[in-house]
Amino acid sequence: MITTDFTPGAPCWLELGTPDVDAAAAFYRRMFGWTDTSAGPHTGGYRFARLDGKDVGGLGPLMEEGEQPAWTAYFSVPDAGAAAKAVRGLGGTVLVEPLDVMGLGWMAHFLDPRGGHFAVWQEGRFAGFDVADRPGTLCWLELWSPDGAGARSFYGGLFGWSFHSFALAGAHEYTLVGPEGTGEEAAHGGILPVDRSRLSDDAGTALWIPVFRVDDCDAAAERAADAGGQVYTEPEDTPGVGRVANCADPFGAGFMVLGPSV
Repeated sequence: MITTDFTPGAPCWLELGTPDVDAAAAFYRRMFGWTDTSAGPHTGGYRFARLDGKDVGGLGPLMEEGEQPAWTAYFSVPDAGAAAKAVRGLGGTVLVEPLDVMGLGWMAHFLDPRGGHFAVWQEGRFAGFDVADRPGTLCWLELWSPDGAGARSFYGGLFGWSFHSFALAGAHEYTLVGPEGTGEEAAHGGILPVDRSRLSDDAGTALWIPVFRVDDCDAAAERAADAGGQVYTEPEDTPGVGRVANCADPFGAGFMVLGPSV
C-alpha cells in the first residue's frame, strides 16, 4: 500500500502533464472530487490537486513539443544527484538533471532502459502528497513493461526494492514491489510484463500507470465516460485485489480505478 512515510524508493508524488489544465482539472474534479489551487505566479500554470484540503498531486501544462499527456510518478530519494548517476550506470536515461525547485526539494526525470518515464524527489521544505490509499487518492502504481526481468534489475538496483511474486489472474507473471527489506504487506506497486503490441499507444515503451482508490469501481468508470474520458477495460473483478477498470482522461492520460475487495 502507498503511505505518506516516504521511505527511500517509496512513491511520494504524482503529476499530470496535460495540454489543457483547466479541462483536466474539471475532469478530475468530477472523477474524484478534487479541488485545485495555483502553485504560484512563477510556476507556469502549475496547480496542486487537493482532496478535502490535502495535496494529492499536481497538474501542469506540457513542457515540450510532441510530449504526450500522461501521469508521472515520483519516488522519494535521499540524493537526487546520486540517483541520476545510478540511472546512467544501470542503462537508463536522464531526461531532466537534478533541479532545485524553489527550495521545496530537488527533482529529476528519467527513462528506464525500456523507455518508462518516472521521476525522483529529494525532500526539502516539501515532502510529497498529504494523503494516499483512501477513496480519491493514489493507492498503487503499476509498471507495464516489455521486459519484466529487466525492470526488476533496473529498479532494484536504483531503489533497492523488495520483490515478491503474486498470482494475478490472467497474468503469467506479476511482481509486487515495495521498500527494501519489506514483505508483501508493504508493497506499493507491481510490475506486469506486457507484450509490446499492447503498448502500441505508448510507442511500445514501458509505462507507469497510477491506480486511484474508489468506493465504487463501476460508478467511477461511468463518471469517466460521462466526463469525456475513455474506459478501455470495463470494470471486472480480480481475485484477491478488487474490482478494477482501465481508463484515460479526455487527453489520453491513462489511469486505473480500484474498488478494493478488503
